Amino acid sequence: MSAAEQPRNLAEMVGMRAKARGSAIAFEFEGRTTTFAEFDRKTNQVANALKASGVKRGERIAYLGKNSDIYFELLLGAIKAGVVVAPVNWRLAGPEVAFIVEDCKAPLLFVGPEFITLARNIRDKLPGVRTIITAEGGAPEWPDFARWRDAQSTGDPDEAIATTDVAIQLYTSGTTGKPKGAMLSHANFLNLVQSGNEAEKPEWNRWTSEDVSLVAMPIFHIGGSGWGVMTFYHGARGVIAREFDPTKVLDFFEQSAITKIFMVPAAMQFVVRQPRARQVDFSRLKYMLYGASPIPAALLKECIEVFKCGFVQMYGMTETTGTIVALPPEDHVEGLERMRSAGKALPGVELAILDPNGNRLAPRQVGEIATRSGSNMVGYWNLPEATATTLGKDGWLRTGDAGYMDEEGYLYIHDRIKDMIISGGENVYPAEVESALCDHPDIAEAAVIGVPDDKWGEAVKAIVVMKPGRKASMTDIINFTRERIAGFKTPKSVDFIEALPRNPSGKILRRHLRDPYWVGKGRQVN
Repeated sequence: MSAAEQPRNLAEMVGMRAKARGSAIAFEFEGRTTTFAEFDRKTNQVANALKASGVKRGERIAYLGKNSDIYFELLLGAIKAGVVVAPVNWRLAGPEVAFIVEDCKAPLLFVGPEFITLARNIRDKLPGVRTIITAEGGAPEWPDFARWRDAQSTGDPDEAIATTDVAIQLYTSGTTGKPKGAMLSHANFLNLVQSGNEAEKPEWNRWTSEDVSLVAMPIFHIGGSGWGVMTFYHGARGVIAREFDPTKVLDFFEQSAITKIFMVPAAMQFVVRQPRARQVDFSRLKYMLYGASPIPAALLKECIEVFKCGFVQMYGMTETTGTIVALPPEDHVEGLERMRSAGKALPGVELAILDPNGNRLAPRQVGEIATRSGSNMVGYWNLPEATATTLGKDGWLRTGDAGYMDEEGYLYIHDRIKDMIISGGENVYPAEVESALCDHPDIAEAAVIGVPDDKWGEAVKAIVVMKPGRKASMTDIINFTRERIAGFKTPKSVDFIEALPRNPSGKILRRHLRDPYWVGKGRQVN
């Protein structure tokens, strides 16, 4: 694709693909197909409907729902109106959902059918929301998306969009216990896909209009929204899975001839362990891209044997608009040292390993991984201090991951500088869980750590000190937290101790609590 054919923003991308790929199918969802031309018209209607609803340029709107073609219409339609969608993690508990919707100051909340009851239950906690719109009906008291959209013109909303404008706001777990809205611009999305010479891109990173991509990861993650947008960018067909279901994923391979897919290792394990996985024809599958957490060597070997396609490991984060480092198929060779690495920086991405003072370290010295590229986020919504801590004035983004680089530029993840736990591809910060635990009337103090888990990579473990004379069972404590935080954040086990280990200044020595569970592991992440 020449520079003249490259869109300057995501709104322009929709129109360009409609002209080039008009009658081809852009999205397929549960038997419904939408062509590129139809998608262009529908997103125009969404943009005009947002304007008619009084949503102003730069405002946020929230989406609480599972994956669907309607979500991508809303996302790109909002972009055409200069409005920013904030998709909400539907796995969260009611109070957490309410926090995000209010934090982004959304005047409109769009709700999928599975979450109508949740929306009703938290309605009084959403004073800033003027209107709730149902994505697929089901609530007579609220407008339906299709009718809301179709009442408007298909004409161009005629809104000037700058590449520096925010395109989407994705919420990430926070070290302080509250999620942070990472603002990603049009330039952030387009940087990596437009960096470098198209002819020099590796085969795994090239797309054709014949590609069929499965959008199976949740859209509240960059691995869902970003993957869907990039599929559209390349004029390929996006097959949308409402949610990740291992048996249905196998159906998609059989029925839709998937050629590319992105999954987290926990999802790969669920699919490959399905009894009929070895009977499915994967001959059309060219590449399986995976990331968000390290993959056990045995699982990767099993997947290579079953899927028989090229494998690409991806490393990145929400704040880098997804992938910035990749390990290509040719490096997936058993016994090769670099198989333990995350890969090398993509074109247009700089990597550095820094010591605590910000100085660069030599090869094979462990320090904090930092990155600089046009895909680094704009910043965190309304959190200038958190933004400054993560994204320095020099443009280097501190990832919070510890690692080293070898002499050839391959990146190795060693540990986490932050206390974050990654369970099934979801980020969990101990502060969030500890806050919920300490609300329990019988708990004096608590610490939360990640321990190795064969199924989820890491599991959340709580270590608690009870108040004098008080008792509570592990089940009681787990159920108590489940009412306050998402299921994936709730502890899977609880240990009881007399006192938490602390340093002279009173800080909990979390490493002392973690170390016994990681004995014999080559790295402190799983």
